[in-house]
Amino acid sequence: RPSRGPAFAFAWMELISHRMFMPKLLISKPHRCSVMFKTLVVDQLTFLQPYLQNAELLDQVRLLYKGTLRILLVLLHDFPEFLCEFHFSFCDVIPTTCIQMRNLILSAFPRNVRLPDPLTPNLKVDLLPEITHPPRIGCDVKEALVRHNVLQPLKQYLASRQPTSFPEKLCEKLKGQPVDAKMGGSKYDVPLINSLVLHVGMQGIAKLQVKNDEGIVSQFQDNACMDIFEHLVAKLDPEGRYYVLNAIANQLRYPNNHTHYFSCVLLYLFLQSDDMFVKEQVTRVLLERLIVHQPHPWGLLITFIELIKNPQYEFGLQPFTNCAPEIARLFDSVARSCMPTKEDGQVHMTYGIDKDKLGR
Repeated sequence: RPSRGPAFAFAWMELISHRMFMPKLLISKPHRCSVMFKTLVVDQLTFLQPYLQNAELLDQVRLLYKGTLRILLVLLHDFPEFLCEFHFSFCDVIPTTCIQMRNLILSAFPRNVRLPDPLTPNLKVDLLPEITHPPRIGCDVKEALVRHNVLQPLKQYLASRQPTSFPEKLCEKLKGQPVDAKMGGSKYDVPLINSLVLHVGMQGIAKLQVKNDEGIVSQFQDNACMDIFEHLVAKLDPEGRYYVLNAIANQLRYPNNHTHYFSCVLLYLFLQSDDMFVKEQVTRVLLERLIVHQPHPWGLLITFIELIKNPQYEFGLQPFTNCAPEIARLFDSVARSCMPTKEDGQVHMTYGIDKDKLGR
């Protein structure tokens, strides 16, 4: 692996991506072959992580980064199911600064799935046949929870909402050890946050699939899973909240029940929060993934379109959308790409953005 022999990094990358090695491994019948190649890709991303985290893009690192992107592009084109299955492992080792690389992985979708156009008028996402199907995840989502002794108390809380102090203690658990913080560039354990968010979401989906007398909306809003999401967003500092929202956004992929659930969670957190900074941070997490070059994950697009199109979110009336003319132009440009416009007798909507500011 490159971390054991950095001088061999380029030759190692060429070996694992060779046309006589990578395709043979991924088309092999035993699933363990795909798991082995996943480990190789994680090793490559882990080696690059400290350089990308600190933006230390020397010429050699830049070449390695471009080579890694090309490998991921080949996987996206020829073996998208591989990226779909192991996206969770890859997102754990990709720094938050590498937005395009993460988008590339999250944009993958199985070849037997047809993506509806997210700009289709009156698209009913909840009526799509694929939206009830769970995605395949080929890694152990609970591994970080077990390693940090969080899984058992989490199970107890999700089952009974007891003890009531658990969400508060959970916030402290999410902070990493000082050595890990120094190495990872953050005081938070990001893989633990990713594991927590996905596991809680999967339990929330399981609860919604159990029929009872309550309506689906009540089931979604009033349960221990949503209690945890709301507490994390309300009580963590901006850095911790950013990692939680990023972990949610990592599940906005192709049409499946994870994409649908986490899209609803993100929109619900935006709607219910009285804290303007929370709304702004939700918008940031979505927008920073949309303003980079394509590809963009399908679930990310439908979530942002819903946010700006649905009047109940009052997105254009939020103060941060009008805080500066250049910000107003950015939001207006995105809104116009998703909304009808009024020119030559047609409808135009700018969602509360002051046109006078746009002209200055």
